[in-house]
Amino acid sequence: MNPFRKAVEDRDEEALAAVLADDVVFTSPVVFRPYPGKAITAAVLRGAMRVFEDFRYVREIADAGGRDHALVFAATVAGKQVEGCDFLHFDADGKVDALTVMVRPLSAAQALSEAMGAQFDRIAAEAAAEEKAARG
Repeated sequence: MNPFRKAVEDRDEEALAAVLADDVVFTSPVVFRPYPGKAITAAVLRGAMRVFEDFRYVREIADAGGRDHALVFAATVAGKQVEGCDFLHFDADGKVDALTVMVRPLSAAQALSEAMGAQFDRIAAEAAAEEKAARG
């Protein structure tokens, strides 16, 4: 099984962080600019785990080489049904170096934006603490 998918389905924050490359780039469905780096990406993913309810992957699509995956999901955010897809690229070491998330419909994307916005101070603090710990 895809290690990213397994970590998300198990809600295993440590395993999820372990599968991310240090230079991973996360592209959000609701924010224009991408987020570069493992610390912020891991913190955003933890925030998403807190706001998504009934999250489940419903389909996985992978290229023959195994480096590109699309994980289709369904969930609820603030009472809104969300459909979405996690697009993953794995580097030569098997780590996720690019993650793009897309969601629909617009009302669900707006609910997700609000819910994640409410998490952002916590996300930023977690990322800063991780970056500081990584520097020693």
